[in-house]
Amino acid sequence: MKNITVIGSGTMGNGIAHVFAQSGFNVTLVDISKEALDRGISTISKNLDRQVAKGTLTEADKTATLSRITPSTELAAGVSKADLVVEAATENVDLKLKIFRDMDANAPANCILATNTSSISITRIAAATKRADKVIGMHFMNPVPVMKLVEVIRGYNTTDAVTASIMELSKQLGKVPVEVNDYPGFVANKILMPMINEAIITLHEGVAGVEEIDTVMKLGMAHPMGPLRLADFIGLDVCLYIMRVLQEGFGNPKYAPCPLLVNMVQAGHLGDKTKTGFYDYSDPKNPVVAARFRK
Repeated sequence: MKNITVIGSGTMGNGIAHVFAQSGFNVTLVDISKEALDRGISTISKNLDRQVAKGTLTEADKTATLSRITPSTELAAGVSKADLVVEAATENVDLKLKIFRDMDANAPANCILATNTSSISITRIAAATKRADKVIGMHFMNPVPVMKLVEVIRGYNTTDAVTASIMELSKQLGKVPVEVNDYPGFVANKILMPMINEAIITLHEGVAGVEEIDTVMKLGMAHPMGPLRLADFIGLDVCLYIMRVLQEGFGNPKYAPCPLLVNMVQAGHLGDKTKTGFYDYSDPKNPVVAARFRK
């Protein structure tokens, strides 16, 4: 594989484009507007600057990485010469199905179609195409340039050859791929999201406060970030969406989202992205517990 197309230039998309380009691949980064692409390229440039400042990358490496990324607002043209397309659009089923239909219609016959979805069924997405055997999940972790894990998710019809190819490709990016099967939440979110939901329930029931819950998990369980801070980082809307995917997919009431989580999303308190969630991010460098949750 030489030519990679990434659909979506947001947080995950620009990170995926970054690691592919830094690893020597030609990358076409596709989004719906020039403004979105400019923001994505700017983020990549700033993240490369951080690597240069840390001494893990040279200025020449940064320049070469950026030169390998071609922005495009045309999906059809963007995928026309791709060996692999990685879709990293918003976590919305209908949107992803449309994108995959369009990718399938315009990408070369031998092109592998991957999705960075964190919870949507790979098999369901593959069914929207005429190449279900070449559809696979590549679930990168955020922030993509830093985190080593890639969940490689096999759909019901994904072939061994395609899976092996993506496993090897992930290693070429300096990542650690883990092969999993296509069930709601895969591995990462099937375990992580109920833990986050339980932390929210613990807060909702008054067992302990925000900082206390996060401190217990950081110091007692060696988590680098407490579950409530992590929920804010991920986005409370994303957490709620994934909990509902788990609840619907398994039909088990243990996956029911906490009412507090539901209310916070309905109120628009989504975490980092709205500057308020369990913490207040008015000063991003010094988040404090949100006023609502202070004692």
